[in-house]
Amino acid sequence: MDALFAIEGLSVGYARKGLALENIILAVPRGGVVALLGANGAGKTTLIRAATGLIQFHGGSVAAGVVRFAGEPVHKLSPHARVRLGIAQVPEGRLVFKKLSVEDNLKVGAAILPASLRKDSLDPIYQMFPRLLERRHQAAGWLSGGEQQMLALGRALIGRPKLLLVDELSLGLAPLIVRSIYQQLRGAAESLGTAMLVVEQNARLALEFADHAYVLDRGRMALSGSAAEVAASDAMRASYLGGESA
Repeated sequence: MDALFAIEGLSVGYARKGLALENIILAVPRGGVVALLGANGAGKTTLIRAATGLIQFHGGSVAAGVVRFAGEPVHKLSPHARVRLGIAQVPEGRLVFKKLSVEDNLKVGAAILPASLRKDSLDPIYQMFPRLLERRHQAAGWLSGGEQQMLALGRALIGRPKLLLVDELSLGLAPLIVRSIYQQLRGAAESLGTAMLVVEQNARLALEFADHAYVLDRGRMALSGSAAEVAASDAMRASYLGGESA
């Protein structure tokens, strides 16, 4: 596997709470889509925080292991430096700027681009998510949940990241809307050549979307393989897919 992003033997702890992640190994190939699955409290968000460098702001620290991006260790870099390298995140809860217009939210994301590229950065996002074009002058706080998720994705993608980390895309949204957004996101990522690590509780939808999957259980890696292999496993069906074949 030609890994763009790799986690090697990662252990993460919080003060007085012990290890939240222990000896995690994970890789995201260039241009690939990887799902990170698990129940609440499994350690998914902790892993994303370690990947982005935000773990320290939540009282945690990397106890062991290495986080690599394009072959180079990045676990000691600041969050800002990681963004500059090409790592973008769509956080849980979307966190759009509700008083700003859709277009101004996107311009915030475009600020990372050289000034010469910002002017033409909006059109590709509007092509990916036509609903945002229709709502471009509307305050983000008046958008539906699905539209806000599109906006959060567009704001992250407008900077042309090499790796996109998406935390709980389906949270609070109807499955039909989530499936539509996943389809749009897959097309967007393919057109930009962006690799993705998608953290998701809705295992069935994530496995439809991803190429490869990892399953966390109480801070340890419980299962990994192609999305088809993970979906077909007895443990996955029993724990996350309602006992049915995926």
